[in-house]
Amino acid sequence: MRILLSNDDGYFAPGLACLAETLSEVAEIIVVAPERDRSGSSNSLTLDRPLSLHKSHNGFYYVNGTPTDCVHLAVTGMLDVLPDMVISGVNNGANMGDDTVYSGTVAAATEGYLLGVPSLAISLEGASKGNFLTAARVAADMVERLKQNDLNYPMLLNINVPDVDYVQLQGIEVTRLGRRHKAEPVIKSLSPRGETVFWVGAAGAAQDAGEGTDFYAVQHNRVSVTPLQIDLTRYDQMDIVAEWLKI
Repeated sequence: MRILLSNDDGYFAPGLACLAETLSEVAEIIVVAPERDRSGSSNSLTLDRPLSLHKSHNGFYYVNGTPTDCVHLAVTGMLDVLPDMVISGVNNGANMGDDTVYSGTVAAATEGYLLGVPSLAISLEGASKGNFLTAARVAADMVERLKQNDLNYPMLLNINVPDVDYVQLQGIEVTRLGRRHKAEPVIKSLSPRGETVFWVGAAGAAQDAGEGTDFYAVQHNRVSVTPLQIDLTRYDQMDIVAEWLKI
């Protein structure tokens, strides 16, 4: 099995190194990741300048672009054959609920999915304790499960892992995305040159976090696995809009 790894924290991130080392025991690994932290970049592609590909001392490749750029470049230009799987992570922090819209980690996996490859986004909730190995072992477990169940169609899974030792996990749960309250206001401050600048505020607290959600599972030390889709069409409003437009 050949797995393409990427992330949004940069090719130097400890979560990526841990994931690559762990998965190298079960598959051939190719790493193509951003040259710097691109958290929050979502599914953006770089179209205003060329991309460059370099190889680091540890064998990881890095790109002067976004996580989506990295996977797109690897699959459509760098690799001779499609990888069997794309895995993005391990992200330093959870990607649950509304976070998935902004997440570069999820975006890298999404690009693999759009290119026809089964893809996983792996995130470590909190990460303050640094249990990246727990998340990497969960990823390896998922790879083994997918090996045993040949998929004849691509799948996109968003996986969030509690920041605890592997033996403390209380199982795995298939969940839906929860929802957050709206984000905190931007923070206004002054730059060293006296210019007014704004920092994006923190994410809001969990609002829809009941049983069955990703928030609930992780809070109870269970691995959350959420199948994602890309179709954004609001089907139940199509007739309403057609009536409004008098079509």
